[in-house]
Amino acid sequence: MPQPSRAERRRQSRGGAAPPPRRDPMRPIYIGVGIAIVALIVAFVIFNYWQKRTVEQAYATPTPGPNASSKPIQLTDGQNLGTKYFKQKYPDTAQGGRGQTIDGIDCGSQEYATLHVHTHLAIFYNGKQIAVPQYIGFAPSLSGGCLYWIHTHDGSGIIHLEAPEISPKQGGPYTLGMLFDIWGQPLERQDVAGLVGDVTAYVNGSKYDGDMHQIPLGAHQQIVLVIGTPSVPPPNYAFPPND
Repeated sequence: MPQPSRAERRRQSRGGAAPPPRRDPMRPIYIGVGIAIVALIVAFVIFNYWQKRTVEQAYATPTPGPNASSKPIQLTDGQNLGTKYFKQKYPDTAQGGRGQTIDGIDCGSQEYATLHVHTHLAIFYNGKQIAVPQYIGFAPSLSGGCLYWIHTHDGSGIIHLEAPEISPKQGGPYTLGMLFDIWGQPLERQDVAGLVGDVTAYVNGSKYDGDMHQIPLGAHQQIVLVIGTPSVPPPNYAFPPND
């Protein structure tokens, strides 16, 4: 029997080989879905970490700096700390809160507890303490009005931050500048709420030379603004129990 030629053997070999496996047309979709799931998990972990850090920073109780007076002044709810300079019952000016959203902060019908911290603000003008007015952030109206997430209840200087969000809509912390924007008063190095003169700012007893608008409102943060002369060393305050 004649043997097949070499060319015939090659043809037979090619014809008998198994065809290559078909590529699954869904494979790129499976890979894309897998990548998307991993990306979502990573984004979720990063967001949770950021949110946790933001809450920890907001609730961290600061230690008074070396310039603060050693003996703390006890704060009480309902007190009036300083001279009553601002006479209006509802102190927000026409440039301030009238119910509209300000700096990403809404005016609502209730107080919130998602983020609930208290900061203290003390203002000194030509050596005398000026009471931070009560009801900053209250916008009255015929229908009962509304309440901004940042507000005051009395003249103690305690600033209440009671927000439904960990941070404002634009991101970052809640700040002293937001309080003054709601109040509708200037916060400048020569003018604080109409009190004109050189301004020295202290945060937790230490001098603060940065942008006063950016001072964060953290738990038990102590902010002192000294306007004019003579200079006043920043007091150290003790918040009410369970505050």
